Amino acid sequence: MHVPDGYLSPATCAALYAGAAPFWFVALRRLERTLHTRLVPRVSLFAAFSFVVMMFNIPLPGGTTGHAVGMALAAIVLGPAGAILAISTALIIQAFFFGDGGITAIGANCFNMAIVGSLVAFVVYRVLAGRAPLDSPRRVVAAGLAGYVAINAAALVTAIEFGLQPLLFLDASGAPLYCPYPLSVAVPAMMIGHLTIAGIAELVLTGGVVAFLQRTDPALLAATAGRGVMAIAGNSAAASGGLRPLWITLGVLLVLTPLGLLAGGAAWGEWQASDFSDAASRQAIAAASLGQPPPATPPRGLERFSSTWTAPLPDYAPPFLRSAPVGYALSAMFGAGLVILAITGIAALLRVRQRAGTADDTVRL
Repeated sequence: MHVPDGYLSPATCAALYAGAAPFWFVALRRLERTLHTRLVPRVSLFAAFSFVVMMFNIPLPGGTTGHAVGMALAAIVLGPAGAILAISTALIIQAFFFGDGGITAIGANCFNMAIVGSLVAFVVYRVLAGRAPLDSPRRVVAAGLAGYVAINAAALVTAIEFGLQPLLFLDASGAPLYCPYPLSVAVPAMMIGHLTIAGIAELVLTGGVVAFLQRTDPALLAATAGRGVMAIAGNSAAASGGLRPLWITLGVLLVLTPLGLLAGGAAWGEWQASDFSDAASRQAIAAASLGQPPPATPPRGLERFSSTWTAPLPDYAPPFLRSAPVGYALSAMFGAGLVILAITGIAALLRVRQRAGTADDTVRL
């Protein structure tokens, strides 16, 4: 679901950057207002958790791969603003350092997964969970369904963005400039895998972790449950066990990340420009695209913008390591650390801004 450079036109990328900007602004303002609370370490934790979860690739129908994102889990614990900031940070680190998603498409990827995914998950969870106590099985079911609906909503928006490209952006000969597949191919090709496999993975992940939190730290579920629910579940929320179990879980996942290499093949719409000229890759692209063969040569715009940025650790494979599993695990640890540092750095800058604002107010008085 990570849109690479070259698959969306510059106009589309600019529009999605503009669409994401207000949500980023609100998320940062929300973080600034809560710097005195435990929100910052929680955002750091769930941003790193999302980064690592996205490295566990799973095989999808058609020979492609997909992954869970963790956007619903972040929305349930942090609220939509915290989730938008957490998932966006993970996606930005993935793009800049590992080439997972394009630099020009950061706005698109954040809009699709961090914004659409988080908002849809939050709404579905609140509606389905209702006023159930924090330790109710209903909340586990609501969380799982929120994850399933959210990742499919994000996939649908991504597929629409892909499918609109050959309708809107053509060269002088009428050939697509960017993603070559229209809506009739892009939507089913993306949605079949997410409705059947990736959505189930997100459902199990979200529901499983919420059930875990109900036993270890139900207070983490209280912030987004609503005032009335907090009163109902006060006894459960009082027994907070801290974030240690989740940090331990993150550490275990970091060690297990090489399992993400077991699923072969690329995600739909994430092929390299050179794949369009390779016979074996062309067969794989056609098989994943409802039997529709790709163009004989890569679209000109796709080929031009695909080399916009060269990541230092492309595909989570450090060039100085021969062992792919070791390189993948070290990339996961390095990336998770960068995500945590990024959130911590943002919080530190916001604190400086707060102090400067307080000092200015004092001077005026």
